[in-house]
Amino acid sequence: MANIKFVNEEKEVVAANGANLREKALENGIDIYTFMGKMMNCGGYGQCGTCIVEVVEGMEGLSPRTDVENQKLKKKPDNYRLACQTLVNSSVSIKTKP
Repeated sequence: MANIKFVNEEKEVVAANGANLREKALENGIDIYTFMGKMMNCGGYGQCGTCIVEVVEGMEGLSPRTDVENQKLKKKPDNYRLACQTLVNSSVSIKTKP
């Protein structure tokens, strides 16, 4: 089991190892999208890049960046991830809408 701490929302969520970060956030009422992202997101397929989050702690507990992420996030810091492409394997702290 992994704990996902959403820093801005001051909320902690328990997830099974291998859980998708975007799905766990949405299931628990965590808003990961900006206004435009809410209207234009791709539904979790990695095509739009609107579910960007910042990993504050625990990067080693996440799946490696996918090719899609490397393309969409090439001008972003290394600790930015697309929530829809990220699998959680151990405890992490996440900032939404960086």
